[in-house]
Amino acid sequence: PERLRQLHDYPLVLYGKGKLPRFDEELAIAMVGSRDCTPYGIMCAEKLGYGLTRGGAVGVTGLARGIDSAATRGALRAGGVTVAVVGNGLDVQYPPESRYLYEDVAAAGAILSEYPPGTEPFGWHFPVRNRILSGLSVATLVVEAPARSGALITAETALEQGRDVFAV
Repeated sequence: PERLRQLHDYPLVLYGKGKLPRFDEELAIAMVGSRDCTPYGIMCAEKLGYGLTRGGAVGVTGLARGIDSAATRGALRAGGVTVAVVGNGLDVQYPPESRYLYEDVAAAGAILSEYPPGTEPFGWHFPVRNRILSGLSVATLVVEAPARSGALITAETALEQGRDVFAV
């Protein structure tokens, strides 16, 4: 997508599973947050994921446990398009408890990765992957992010890319 090509560090290749939305023509919103979240954060993420995609936005998440998974569940429940950008190969489902979400996202939208099949989910992949989450989106929504978190890395990256950032 052209939104990614505008980045100075755009990925040279993206592997995909599912059907890609036309990102440059769609209102795509990245939804990220803490893995260790509160019930209130889960509720907010699910409601916002539902409301945004029900309203026509494409929900973009990292499919991590916690807030990302809650936002993804909300988007899927709304019947909208959702996209997950993962930090591993498409054939490696991580985290393992998100196996069913992974399959549902691929059926309702797409799973994307810049890592080739078979790539394990190394910790350093996730901060690097976050530039793609924000790069595909016109705005980033952060729910419950601690001071040192991948969600805030995504927010900082979004600001550097000239995108809007919203927080709960």
